[in-house]
Amino acid sequence: MTFKPQTLSPYLSARHYFGAEQRRHREAAQLSLLQLADILNSSKSTLARIETAELMPPPDLPDRLDAAFGTDKHFHGLYELAKREAHPDQYRRFMDFEAQAEVIENFGAQALPGLLQTREYADAQLSLREELLPDQVEERVNARMSRQERIHSAKPPLRWAIIDESVLLRPFGSRESMYRQLAWLLEQMDTPDSKVQVMPFSVGAHYLMGGALTLLTLPNGSTVAYEEGIEVGHLYEDRDSVKKWRRHYEVLRAKALSPAASAELIRQAMEDYKPCDTAPS
Repeated sequence: MTFKPQTLSPYLSARHYFGAEQRRHREAAQLSLLQLADILNSSKSTLARIETAELMPPPDLPDRLDAAFGTDKHFHGLYELAKREAHPDQYRRFMDFEAQAEVIENFGAQALPGLLQTREYADAQLSLREELLPDQVEERVNARMSRQERIHSAKPPLRWAIIDESVLLRPFGSRESMYRQLAWLLEQMDTPDSKVQVMPFSVGAHYLMGGALTLLTLPNGSTVAYEEGIEVGHLYEDRDSVKKWRRHYEVLRAKALSPAASAELIRQAMEDYKPCDTAPS
């Protein structure tokens, strides 16, 4: 069967343009992907995914491409643009990365991370989105719950979550559903595959208090970071940016309560949501 290269969209983003330029120069040099991989000491699959913008180029590749093609700093400049822009399919890419991640580390300042949510909590949170119709809310809740299937698999990822104390005090849904949510959270506090820490108010202000952060460690040892605000998020794949977010996360981990102390704080919060006993008639 004859191989047919995938059609590229070079003007969709800087990342797409980088990939299209790599292919253009490669074909002008009459090199196959395998031949270019040998020259660059890379892999054919990596270069193929870069050409189709499925993969952010590794930081050392642009200079090697410039050296191989004699293009001065052409690829270096494209890389500098690509690593600073939001990828048009970044949330889909984040989901793809999460599905294969071996370690998932979250911080939630305003709400619980999706992998820790019960269906009731997720429904209450997504129902706040005014642009979503009821059936769209249900669809997104189902999608969020499906992400949790790996937790119950034979080889679950290691999950580490840090949540702000305010998350325990802000109910999503009814008091009863919030009680069930915290009870479910307790089950994941300190297991071989899951750790949860609470960031107490007593720590004061910190760098990440305005949003949410997820770090995903992939099978090849690399890490990507996803930082999320109220309506927008940004996926970081370049080494320097990920290193910055990793540093902030490790500071939080050091300041947060231990899982045992966090569990005690959660139990205290549960008292406020505890279902009231029905009064005798």
